[in-house]
Amino acid sequence: MTTGEARAPATVITGAPIDGDELESDVVVVGAGLAGLTAARALSAAGASVIALEARDRVGGRTLSEPVGDGKVVDLGAAWIGPTQNRVAALARELGEPTFRTHTTGESLIELGGRVRRYSGTVPRLGVPVLIDVGQARWRLERLARRVSPAAPWAARGAARLDAQSFATWIARNVRTRAARDLLRIAGKTVWGMEPEDMSLLHVLFYLRAAGGLDALLDTEGGAQQDRFVRGSQALALRMAEQLGERVVTGAPVEAIEQRGDSVRVTSGAATVRARRAVVALAPALAARIHYVAPLPGPRDQLSQRMPLGSLTKCIAIYREPFWRPAGLSGEALSDVGPATITFDASPPDGSPGVLLGFVGGSEARTLGRVAVTERRRAVIDGFVRLFGSRAAAPERYVERDWSAEEWSRGGPTASFSPGGWSACGHALRAPVGRIHWAGTETATVWSGFMDGAVRSGERAAAEVVAAL
Repeated sequence: MTTGEARAPATVITGAPIDGDELESDVVVVGAGLAGLTAARALSAAGASVIALEARDRVGGRTLSEPVGDGKVVDLGAAWIGPTQNRVAALARELGEPTFRTHTTGESLIELGGRVRRYSGTVPRLGVPVLIDVGQARWRLERLARRVSPAAPWAARGAARLDAQSFATWIARNVRTRAARDLLRIAGKTVWGMEPEDMSLLHVLFYLRAAGGLDALLDTEGGAQQDRFVRGSQALALRMAEQLGERVVTGAPVEAIEQRGDSVRVTSGAATVRARRAVVALAPALAARIHYVAPLPGPRDQLSQRMPLGSLTKCIAIYREPFWRPAGLSGEALSDVGPATITFDASPPDGSPGVLLGFVGGSEARTLGRVAVTERRRAVIDGFVRLFGSRAAAPERYVERDWSAEEWSRGGPTASFSPGGWSACGHALRAPVGRIHWAGTETATVWSGFMDGAVRSGERAAAEVVAAL
């Protein structure tokens, strides 16, 4: 990984809306997030003509970078890249997008049971019974996850039994101490944006295998939160869209996809495209909002109903400097009070300005989503003050992104199967329907739910289409 000077994010070149014209291409891609743009770029490189339609007025999907001055940005969506996320790393190198290490120097904080404590390393000092309980829970989850093939979770030994129970049921049966249960809940709120009651245990195990284990999933150093992009993660999408030029049309929400003989016709508010194949690079719940002619098969439609998006809000407080660093703190914290249950130092590479990032997920995100932004800001900042002291009370700027409220996202960071979903219709997640192919991070078998999974899914879908063409 390298560090480079920041420059302002590029301005994406997009196609202008075409009134009443029906365009033709070999492939039409629905969605211009990382998955859709990766697919479009790979197809174009293979010699296919491509048009990508994006509902938003921007590209990037669940990546979104917010300028904070002097060419620096903070990420309001997906932000991190880990050392085993090889496909997104290769894409970043190809596009010339440098990365830098997440700041981890100093002690971390944990607020549990009404007390704030400092600790070093990856495991807080919570007493021998709690540490044993956490260790046993990790070992049991890892052991169960080894049964699961990410390519076919429904075929694992005992899959139906694992899929029939929620993650909360497993926690209740296998975790004895309240503190250990709270820590697992906190992790779920951030990783999936969901409460343990909402998720299938089999889905949790699939996710662990797809990431390479709990350490890879949860750790900063050596894990999924190790590095960030100097110019923000959205820069990847902006660069790809620049290369594709007018083949990317924004402000074009797709309304219908019709398969007719040897073609597929995709209708949006900005353009209608007739193509030989289509790639739908959306979360399953969003893909289901499109009208399909002929209707999708039952298992595919049921899949979208059993795979809701999580609830997640990223809250960012910007200060003149990272005041927690001279105090010997890393900026990382866990809290069972919240509403931001996990925090990170999200400052730019040079540490100026100082940025604290807080994740509000699951039930807290849904509760705060119903109140005014001023009240939500006050609750989040009050939490920062409990953890980091009075200097956290007066940020120079506060920004947030409630992904559940965004019209063309409707949740984040990812979609997860509810109990029974994998067994009933998981086989339909990646299977093409006629001339329609599916992409999106949820369809990935490696690093599902992350930017790396999105890139991998776009590459897979493009390879399917090239073979079919």
